[in-house]
Amino acid sequence: MLTPMLAELGGNLHVGLAALGAALGVGLIGMKASEAVGRNPGASTKILVQSILAIAFAEAIVFYALFLVK
Repeated sequence: MLTPMLAELGGNLHVGLAALGAALGVGLIGMKASEAVGRNPGASTKILVQSILAIAFAEAIVFYALFLVK
């Protein structure tokens, strides 16, 4: 009786921590990308492409966590 409830709680915690990590990662990527463009405006296109890829990989972590829980 207690085991299914603890398993569900663990799954919810797993997804919550993954979402928190992804949110922090996206925030740090955005902060550093804007800082890099401020230092070197000529490289803004390359920085934008790399930051979009990094954000996509950070967000993929949440989807992996969701699939592992279900």
